[in-house]
Amino acid sequence: METNKAPQPLPPPPGVIQAIRAGLDAISNHLAVLLPPLALDLFLWFGPRLSVKGALARMFSDVMDYYSMNGLANEMQVKQMMAVQELMADFFLKYNLFSLLRTFPVGISSLLQSKMPDVTPLGAQPAIEIESLASTAGLFFLLTLCGWALGGLYFNWVSGATGIRETASGSARAVLQTLLFSMILTMAAFMIGIPVMVILGVIGLIGAELLQIAVFVIALFSAWIVVPIFFAPHGMYLRGQNAFYSIYSSLRMARFTLPSSSMFVLAIFVISQGLNFLWSVPADNSWMALVGIAGHAFVTTALLASSFIYYRDMNAWLEIVFERLKPNTAAPQA
Repeated sequence: METNKAPQPLPPPPGVIQAIRAGLDAISNHLAVLLPPLALDLFLWFGPRLSVKGALARMFSDVMDYYSMNGLANEMQVKQMMAVQELMADFFLKYNLFSLLRTFPVGISSLLQSKMPDVTPLGAQPAIEIESLASTAGLFFLLTLCGWALGGLYFNWVSGATGIRETASGSARAVLQTLLFSMILTMAAFMIGIPVMVILGVIGLIGAELLQIAVFVIALFSAWIVVPIFFAPHGMYLRGQNAFYSIYSSLRMARFTLPSSSMFVLAIFVISQGLNFLWSVPADNSWMALVGIAGHAFVTTALLASSFIYYRDMNAWLEIVFERLKPNTAAPQA
């Protein structure tokens, strides 16, 4: 006589709060991993500022001279170009090219990367002017590569601090896979972003209402890809996967756990961005800004550690679910 065994109930998925708490505990026991974000923010605060204002001013001046000398722009267009030049000059007045050391999505967290202070408690921040566009482009490329490499080391260090790493990944492998991963993501962004911008430009010529609908649709699609991008590098540091397989693992995880994983990513974003307002309260020329820098370093590193823990727990939960959902192929006993 055949008997059908009742299926076992599925365990609940990993909780957001539990993962964040575990990340806080892990970093509290390994405070040394706070050194990279602390060092980067202190460098952006007290170190020299690489200014590109001179190079951009020279570029705009050459463009305006070319258009004026060849009669390619009327008086109104020249005034518009001058207005754009003034806006760009105001924006790049405090811009620090060293802020490129903070890269996304793999990179060392930084509070001052967006603030770009030009004063310190010791006085005005020293500035190094870059006069040529060639030097600007070269430094842009070099600093971005350095940011990727340092970010890979930072992620690898934090993943090891969680104590859940399945495969120990050496520093050299972590850096190489991070560079490969970042290049893949950059190329994908260009391959997708440029056609999208062209399409939006054409739609904008048809009508503003249609453009708003298109932007809304793109925003919905972007919200769907946030989770795979967020977890895409985690497999490289926790499981020793290569960049391609790590991206595939993230897509697979997001496919089956999108609602739960979206809540985790949203919680990480709200906590980090909300506390950034608190960390940014002290003035740039106040020593109290050190409190904000230290608090930001601890919270963001703990949230990164919690993301590794959540990634591990969610994939373990998926394996349990897949195992229990497998059909029982064993031959029934009479």
